[in-house]
Amino acid sequence: MEKVKAKKHLGQHFLKDESIAKDIADTLNLEGYEDVLEIGPGMGVLTKYLLEKPVNTYVVEIDTESVDYLGVNYPKLEGKIISKDFLKYDINEIFAGKQFAIVGNFPYNISTQIVFRMLEYKEQIPEFAGMFQKEVAERICEKKGSKTYGILSVLAQAFYDAEYLFTVDENVFNPPPKVKSGVLRLRRKADFSLPCGEKLFFTVVKTAFQQRRKTLRNSLKTLNLSDKLREEEVFNLRPEQLSVEQFIELTQKIEADGI
Repeated sequence: MEKVKAKKHLGQHFLKDESIAKDIADTLNLEGYEDVLEIGPGMGVLTKYLLEKPVNTYVVEIDTESVDYLGVNYPKLEGKIISKDFLKYDINEIFAGKQFAIVGNFPYNISTQIVFRMLEYKEQIPEFAGMFQKEVAERICEKKGSKTYGILSVLAQAFYDAEYLFTVDENVFNPPPKVKSGVLRLRRKADFSLPCGEKLFFTVVKTAFQQRRKTLRNSLKTLNLSDKLREEEVFNLRPEQLSVEQFIELTQKIEADGI
């Protein structure tokens, strides 16, 4: 079958380097789950190495041409190709509450949305690994004090230990992207429950970083906090100065304030 042509509107950049594909597959420790979901497999350069692992590999692919190619070239995927949009698909139609890992060479135009979607299923996802635009991968793994530390960093690291693994050059893709890529791994914390309301935590983090140059006293005005609470020392800080733990503590204080 003819090779699949990369489609710009889907953000497709097909990985050509087999050794990098194998390295990405090998980032998974395969502990605590029997199923793996690959997002955006394209022509299956990563898929072939996942199929060698002692897990059930499923793939979700929106590109019908890629779906046809995978069906012809990877018979082991029979019944395990999900021809849907991952961002809109209810993955429990397949996994029904089971634990599973996510991996992929993620389309860069929706990569941050993939992370937010993954966080919705965090109770079922002990491990998440794959390739992003380098700056996005670094941002997810960044610690406080950096200009790139932001919403993605805090929300991902509240539930997962984040590790930037290695950088990938542009020339190993077809077509080559205009940016370097980075591979990361997220492993869910042993205790990933928050000691505060999760919805409020997300609201506090997102609201704080929407005006990241302002102090929390100004950026969190819309939460209608009491004057007494707003006088606390932490409100003199800007959001990038707070660690994940400090954001959790801040959310607890806001809860106690009666929000």
